[in-house]
Amino acid sequence: MADPSSYRPKPGQIPDSPGVYRFRDEHRRVIYVGKAKSLRQRLANYFQDLAGLHPRTRSMVTTAASVEWTVVSTEVEALQLEYSWIKEYDPRFNVKYRDDKSYPYLAVTMNEEFPRVQVMRGHKKKGVRYFGPYAHAWAIRDTVDLLLRVFPVRTCSAGVFKNAARTGRPCLLGYIGKCAAPCVGRVSAEDHRELADEFCDFMTGRTGTYLRRLEKQMTEAAEEMEYERAARLRDDIGALKKAMEKNAVVLADATDADLIAVAEDELEAAVQIFHVRGGRVRGQRGWVTDKVEEITTGALVEHALQQLYGEETGDAVPKEVLVPALPDPVEPVQEWLTGRRGSGVSLRIPQRGDKRALMETVERNAQQALVLHKTKRASDLTTRSRALEEIADALDLDSAPLRIECYDISHLQGDDVVASMVVFEDGLARKSEYRRFQIKGFEGQDDVRSMHEVITRRFRRYLAEKERTGEWTDEEPDGETGDGSGPDLEDRDPKDRDPKDRDPKDRDPKDRGLKDEDGRPRRFAYPPQLVVVDGGKPQVAAARRALDELGIDDIAVCGLAKRLEEVWLPQDDDPVVLPRSSEGLYLLQRVRDEAHRFAITYQRSKRAKRFRAGPLDDVPGLGETRKQALIKHFGSVKKLRAATIDQIREVPGIGRKTAETIAVALARAAPPAPAVNTATGEIIEEGEPDTTAGSPGEPVPAGAPEERRGQET
Repeated sequence: MADPSSYRPKPGQIPDSPGVYRFRDEHRRVIYVGKAKSLRQRLANYFQDLAGLHPRTRSMVTTAASVEWTVVSTEVEALQLEYSWIKEYDPRFNVKYRDDKSYPYLAVTMNEEFPRVQVMRGHKKKGVRYFGPYAHAWAIRDTVDLLLRVFPVRTCSAGVFKNAARTGRPCLLGYIGKCAAPCVGRVSAEDHRELADEFCDFMTGRTGTYLRRLEKQMTEAAEEMEYERAARLRDDIGALKKAMEKNAVVLADATDADLIAVAEDELEAAVQIFHVRGGRVRGQRGWVTDKVEEITTGALVEHALQQLYGEETGDAVPKEVLVPALPDPVEPVQEWLTGRRGSGVSLRIPQRGDKRALMETVERNAQQALVLHKTKRASDLTTRSRALEEIADALDLDSAPLRIECYDISHLQGDDVVASMVVFEDGLARKSEYRRFQIKGFEGQDDVRSMHEVITRRFRRYLAEKERTGEWTDEEPDGETGDGSGPDLEDRDPKDRDPKDRDPKDRDPKDRGLKDEDGRPRRFAYPPQLVVVDGGKPQVAAARRALDELGIDDIAVCGLAKRLEEVWLPQDDDPVVLPRSSEGLYLLQRVRDEAHRFAITYQRSKRAKRFRAGPLDDVPGLGETRKQALIKHFGSVKKLRAATIDQIREVPGIGRKTAETIAVALARAAPPAPAVNTATGEIIEEGEPDTTAGSPGEPVPAGAPEERRGQET
C-alpha cells in the first residue's frame, strides 16, 4: 500500500486551469482518469487525511504510485480527452458501463449497389442506416418479415445474391413476393434503392403516408373489381399496422428522444435507456456498474452520456436527452453533445406530462435491473471470494491469488505444437490478456520441454519489462536471444484481442506488444500470484525449474491433473486433494478448461491453415492479393500451371521475374505423370516394373519425348 504523501506534487506545481489527470500504479498502469475545471483544487481533494476520504477513493490513492496531468483550454476539451483516455487505458477505478451483450440493430446497407436489410451488432459502419437497438434479434426478424410484404427489399447475403445472379433463379423469397429479386433483374438498381428508402422512412416513423396510399389503392382496386389485388393490399395494410403495434406510441408529439434513468445504492448503479423515435419506443438497453469511487447521480449520468454518444454522430444523437439529474456543470456536456450531433441538443430533466410519466417507467426498469443484478451478483461475488480463499489456504499462499495464469500445450501427434496462456483476475476471465505460443525451440512431442520453454519465454519478457521500466536492475539471464523466445513467436487469438492493441503503428517492430511509458496494456508486463499448468508433477516441475532459472521465487506454481483432478505442487511428492464440492477446485477447473479450449482452438486453426496451403504459397514475394488475382484470371491452379510466362504476365501486378518464379514453383510442385507400359498401353502402378520396355524396370512417363519412345520400343 502506497502512502499518497510519497507522490504528492509540491505546492505550486499543479496549475489552476482545466485539464485531465491520471493516477498510475507501481507498474505504470493507469488506474484512474478524471477531469477538472481546476486541476489544483480537484487534486488537492485526493491528498487530504486518509480518514476523511471515501473508502473507495482511499483504496484508489493508496494503490496509486504517481499522478500526472494534462492542461487543456476548455472544459469541453477536458470531457473529450477524459473519454478518449478511459477508452484507451481501461482504468480499473473508473466507472465503466458494460453491456452484458452486444445489442442488435436493424441495419440497411445503403452503401451497397443493392441495399440489404439485416441484423447487425458491434461497431457501426459508414453508409449503413441503423434502427434500434432491440433487446432480441428475433424481434427484428419478426418486424422485417411483416414489412417485406410492402417493401420487398433484399435480405440475402452476398454469396446467395451472386449465385442467384449467376443461375438466373431467385431465392425462395423472390418466388413468394417478399423480395423484389434485383439479382435476376426484376427491378433496376434505382427502383430497388427507392424501395430501401421507403423502408427506412417507414422505420423512422413516417407511417401515415404509406398507409393512406395503400388504402387508396385498395379502394380503387375494389371499385375496378380487382378483388385479388384489393385483398393483397388489405393484407399489406394489416402487416404494416401489426408492425406498428409492436412499438406503441408513448409521446404524442412524435418526439425523437433518449430517456436515461439511474438506480443506485452505495456500491453499484444500474442505468436504463429508452430510445424513442417518432414518438415510439424503438429500443431499450441497460448497464450495471460498480461504483469504485464516490460519485453523484449527475456524474453517473455524465459517464452514461459519454458511453452512449462517445462514438456517435449525426442523427444517432437525438435532439432531446431526458435525464434524472444534470451533470455539474451542464454546459460543457450539452456543448459536447451538440458538437456530436451537428445541431442543438436539449439536455434536461422532464417535469410533467407524458415525458415525465415515461421517465418514471424507465426508472422502474432501472430499479428492477439493479435488484436482479444484486440477486445474481451477491452469490457470484461470495462464491468467487470463497474460491480464491480456498485456493490460498490449500496452496499455503500468503494472500488470495487475484491474478491467475494457466498454461496448456496442444498438438496433433507431435505436429503443430502450440501453447496457450489464459488469465483470470478476481476469478473472472480477462480475455484481452490471453496469449498463445508456437513451440519452435525443438521438433516433436515433449509436453514437459514445451512447458519449460513457454514459461521461460513468458517470464523472460516480464523481467525484460521490469528492467526497461527501471523496476529491476540486475543483468538479463543468458540466452535471451537466439533460442526461439523472441516476440515474433508469441501471438494472440484475433477474436480475443484488445481493440487498444490492434493498431500496428503503435508497436515497435522489434518488440511488438510492449508499450511506452504511457500506461497502455503491455504484453507480459504484469506478474501473476499463481501459475497453473495443465498436467501433473512433471509439468509442474518444468514450470518451477523455468522460474528458478530466471531467479523468480515470489510466484506460486501448481498443476491440475485431468485424471483425478489432483492439485500438484513442485515441492511435494503427493498431490493436494481438494473436496469435489470445493469452490476453489471448481475455479481451477474453469481456468484449466479455458486454457485447453484456447490452446486447441489455436492448434486447429494452424492445422487447417497448413492443410489449405497450395503450391502458390511457396512462391517468394507472392502475397494474398496477387494469388487471388492469378486464380481469378485463370480459374484454377491447373490452368495456371499450363500457362506460358507471357500469359501469366497478363495478370495485373505480375512482372516477368515474378511470372518466371511462379512457373518454376508450379513446375516443381506438379504431380508426377503416370507411368505407361509402352507395349500394352496400360498404366503401371508405382513400383511395378515395365519389363517390356527397352530398359527393364524403367517405366516411361506418359508424354515422354518421341525420340525416347522410339528407342524404347
